[in-house]
Amino acid sequence: MKREKREAREHRGRRHTPAFKVEAVQLMHERLATGLTLQRVSEELELSPDMLRHWAKQVAAAPTGSSPEAIFPGHGKRRPYQERLAPLPEARPLSPEQELARLRRENERLRQERDFLKKAAAFFAKESR
Repeated sequence: MKREKREAREHRGRRHTPAFKVEAVQLMHERLATGLTLQRVSEELELSPDMLRHWAKQVAAAPTGSSPEAIFPGHGKRRPYQERLAPLPEARPLSPEQELARLRRENERLRQERDFLKKAAAFFAKESR
């Protein structure tokens, strides 16, 4: 418990460069296209999913070719463009081979979850007797 609080305090004060934010959003889109969840991507980057989502909205609202410094100018500075509310761009469609691999991974994960739940139900049923 103490370790989690300490880690939360350490992460709260971190500052990220505009270039890092843009790279994180690009990586997020790539990883989401391969079938990972936003939660998993955020854990890999040691960021909160909400922060990644917020950064992605800012990048999506920026005109094409904007520099990272223009997208994320810093506290108290205005963006050189009018921010428009735009939905996150859709993930690129996967090739049939990629989609098949993603579905197989998902199928295996679901099998493992099902088997775990069966074992847990049997354990608790046996324990309640």
